[in-house]
Amino acid sequence: MLKVTVWNENRHEQKNPVVREIYPNGIHGAIAGFLTEAGIQTETATLDEPEHGLTDVVLNNTDVLIWWGHLAHGEVSDEVVAKVQQRVLDGMGLIMLHSGHFSKIFKTLMGTSCDLKWREADEKERLWVVAPSHPIVEGIGEYIELEKEEMYGEHFDIPAPEELIFTSWFEGGEVFRSGCTYTRGNGKVFYFRPGHETYPTYYNKDIQRVIVNAVKWAQPVQRNRPVYGNAQPLEKIEVKVN
Repeated sequence: MLKVTVWNENRHEQKNPVVREIYPNGIHGAIAGFLTEAGIQTETATLDEPEHGLTDVVLNNTDVLIWWGHLAHGEVSDEVVAKVQQRVLDGMGLIMLHSGHFSKIFKTLMGTSCDLKWREADEKERLWVVAPSHPIVEGIGEYIELEKEEMYGEHFDIPAPEELIFTSWFEGGEVFRSGCTYTRGNGKVFYFRPGHETYPTYYNKDIQRVIVNAVKWAQPVQRNRPVYGNAQPLEKIEVKVN
């Protein structure tokens, strides 16, 4: 069975009563809830647990890791980041949500600053589907409209996406590459923009559908992993005589 771990720093829920009211079980709890309803085996992990909840046992039993962070990117240990990176290279899927763009793990995998413009103004966001045949948008219409969201604007300092799935338009006029896929080693990575903590974005059925679809897309391919290093020839190498 597909196994997912939802990681959340879980700091806004402790500090901000607005966030706590919207997500009484934490953002991680809300996401884990709809994934479980979709029949996906889901566990959660948070920043203040030992090893941030991402022990070797947890990571080795995770097919897809979902990541939400914002206030405490710097508190994530470099050791845990290195372990997550290696698991992605080995085939684990990784879904980065919203402000996770500035996390250590995403910047490590992208190799860029991952910086952007932002604004909190309760403005409308329209996420246009620009790859309508992609499995991540199965069951989604031409666009997803969110009444209120935080604005992220270009330039988004990331490598050119291997596949661009969503492009957002905001009421203030900005646009943004809001759904981007990458491969890193044997693993798949999906960045999905919406999900500011003071809005109930993760209760939106279309947003939930995208995340469920993304989990299925990002799961490891069931095959033997490539073998690296010195290799013996498959065929006999004839000695050439000049």
